[in-house]
Amino acid sequence: MSLTVSPEIVEKAKSGQVDDRSFIECIKESLPAAWAIFSRLAAAGVEAGGPRVHAPQSMPDAERGQVLRAMASNAIRGAVERHFGFVLAFQNCHKVAAFAPADVDSPAYRAFTSIEAQLLNQTPEMRDC
Repeated sequence: MSLTVSPEIVEKAKSGQVDDRSFIECIKESLPAAWAIFSRLAAAGVEAGGPRVHAPQSMPDAERGQVLRAMASNAIRGAVERHFGFVLAFQNCHKVAAFAPADVDSPAYRAFTSIEAQLLNQTPEMRDC
């Protein structure tokens, strides 16, 4: 399960009444390790001209799982991007970058999301990520 959802938010969802603020709170509470990573990327200051990258050599399985769940959900990822004002790019559970929206068609973005970058980012330690 990606999120821990309260009965109150379920009722709001049934009637189409969930706003981004409520959804963000649900994400923060359900995926605290992933939220901490996104917050650090935002705090580093995402500016035009280059991304902020989270790429540790290793991560606990629980943290990797949270990042994967956040990045794999269009709704979660979109809410995080709107909240922080950046665009996320994803190679695998331990390598995530935040780009300024203006940089989505930049050489840096194309390089990070390229086939070559994906292949070069593979390591035996992160194979099961």
